[in-house]
Amino acid sequence: MFLGFDIGTSGVKAVLLDADGTVCYQATADHPVSNPRPLWSEQDPNSWWESCRTATAALKAQGAPLDAVQAVGLSGQMHGATLLDAHDAVLRPCILWNDGRSYAECIELEASLPDFRERCGNMAMPGFTAPKLLWVRKHEPEIFAKIAKVLLPKDYLQYRLTGCFASEMSDAAGTLWLDPARRDWDEALLAATGLNRSHMPTLYEGCQIVGELTATAAAELGLPRVPVVAGAGDNAGGAVGVGVIDPGQGFLSLGTSGVLFVVSDAHHACPERTVHAFCHCLPNRWHQMAVSLSAANSLAWLAHTVGQEVAELLARLQASGKTETSVLFLPYLSGERTPHNDPRAVGQFHGLTNATNLDDLTLAVLEGVAYSFCDGLDALRAAGSEPQELALIGGGARSPLWRQLLADALNLPLVYRTGGDVGPALGAARLAMIGAAGGDVEVAIRQVCSQPPRQDDHPPRPAHIEYHQSKLQRYRALYALTKTLHE
Repeated sequence: MFLGFDIGTSGVKAVLLDADGTVCYQATADHPVSNPRPLWSEQDPNSWWESCRTATAALKAQGAPLDAVQAVGLSGQMHGATLLDAHDAVLRPCILWNDGRSYAECIELEASLPDFRERCGNMAMPGFTAPKLLWVRKHEPEIFAKIAKVLLPKDYLQYRLTGCFASEMSDAAGTLWLDPARRDWDEALLAATGLNRSHMPTLYEGCQIVGELTATAAAELGLPRVPVVAGAGDNAGGAVGVGVIDPGQGFLSLGTSGVLFVVSDAHHACPERTVHAFCHCLPNRWHQMAVSLSAANSLAWLAHTVGQEVAELLARLQASGKTETSVLFLPYLSGERTPHNDPRAVGQFHGLTNATNLDDLTLAVLEGVAYSFCDGLDALRAAGSEPQELALIGGGARSPLWRQLLADALNLPLVYRTGGDVGPALGAARLAMIGAAGGDVEVAIRQVCSQPPRQDDHPPRPAHIEYHQSKLQRYRALYALTKTLHE
């Protein structure tokens, strides 16, 4: 058996695979997010450990044979700044990926090095880790002075599991301290934020073994002392989970945030289009990525606001038969990355009348998220990626209604595969399988990372394409017309 943990924004998902790679057990445990000020998004790192313990206990309660686990893999939300002192104590809450406070620091960071984008291959954005450290240095100097290690969320869990400070290429590339082409820390980028290599964890490929569970961690989780691999950032982990490992293959992730991810055979940077160019978690692979900061989160927000469950909103919309609405929704509840790089962007409805009902609002949210993916796809195409088909992963992808709407809006075939809702946790468990196999890594990758069976195909429907193309133009115009109101 092989165990994968995914440290998400809203909770930890644990997945247990058998020797054939079949998902046998899965469990989740929630943890809270704190938004103490506008643009701020933080989390207590200790809550990830507690969620990990709770999810593992839930597996055991289901009858999962935890004593048969042979290796553990990790994936997790990217970019979070987890700061430890010289005694390995957490100095402050982790500043998360959807935190927008360091906008000014992004400008300072790029100005500090004339070849900044060439070194890291990406534009500085508030969600990334490096500008967060500039913010801490400026606004919390007493904390900055105590920093001994900077870890990403899953790498903090790695430390709690093994006692080792370790990261891997896909997650490290999202810090803006890594040279993705060389797959190594860049001293000049570190120095620009007042840090050096001593503050960084040791780098591994995602399927490499970092260490084994400590006696304490094994006892708390009820696991044997087995190896733990370095793992993956959540998006690269999701790619491994659905077998997106070769150049040209890609997926659409409909999670809390939204991601379009396409594999490349080298590091192809396109920062001017706000495309992320990162390393894959598997050796000798890279990827390009477009990111929307509020995807399934937008629908969860609406459900919470009206006092219903997401499933109720979707079932009601399905029963109504409504396929078009005049209402527009901009899903910028946490600002936006691709294509705007605008942490101050706000969500909004437009076109409400006395005739507008909840089904209109639900459909508008589904459409608005789809149009944010359209912007992302245009950015990826400008960067040289031209996917012919995308796999669907993430919790939001459970909805056939939303899946088909996305295919129509993108005018691109989408496929939903078995296990698509498990995503990064499945990828983490697969990385554990590869690491435990030993021998030739490429052979193990081919054996483990097959594409799961196709569950549903969603070709674009010609009758709906014109409607979405027309509405997409209005969607883009609405942002342009209202942008100055929130600046």
